[in-house]
Amino acid sequence: MSLADVKKNAQDRMVKSLETLRADLAKVRTGRAHTGILDHVMVEYYGSPTALSQVASINLIDARTIGVQPFEKKMAATIEKAIRDADLGLNPSSQGDVIRVPTPALTEERRKEMVKLVKGEGEDAKIAVRNIRRDANETVKKLVKEKACSEDDERRSSDEVQKLTDKFIADIDKMVVDKEKEVLTV
Repeated sequence: MSLADVKKNAQDRMVKSLETLRADLAKVRTGRAHTGILDHVMVEYYGSPTALSQVASINLIDARTIGVQPFEKKMAATIEKAIRDADLGLNPSSQGDVIRVPTPALTEERRKEMVKLVKGEGEDAKIAVRNIRRDANETVKKLVKEKACSEDDERRSSDEVQKLTDKFIADIDKMVVDKEKEVLTV
């Protein structure tokens, strides 16, 4: 393994950590309705758990209401139950062949809890990035011990990995701040 491989591997893993954070933050509910809330809802479809987006079309009816239209009418009750059981604090109701999912307004207390959750997710992502930095630096130290690279290369590589880490931590901080603003906006 070369120093370039170590750096590339660290960068790829940091990008994955950032993507994971983005996905986790998308699950955090804000005052407005957005279809991403239902991304992780699984529906029992012919005996196997299936993503809601595979059995229904999901769209916004208005700023506070999500519309779910099952592809098969007989799935409506199952979809409604799956949304209710997903522990998202949502209470769907059927209106003809469309299931309306109103998103309740968040209280000030609930918004503060959401901000804490967002900060926690951000901190977890930072820890993941720092662990990746540590792994990369340990790999470089092993290469130095095996005489595959010099100590100067080790210092240079360590500086590059640190710059990469700083960049990703700044990206994480920005994502967290943006999500906090979104949550606190009434």
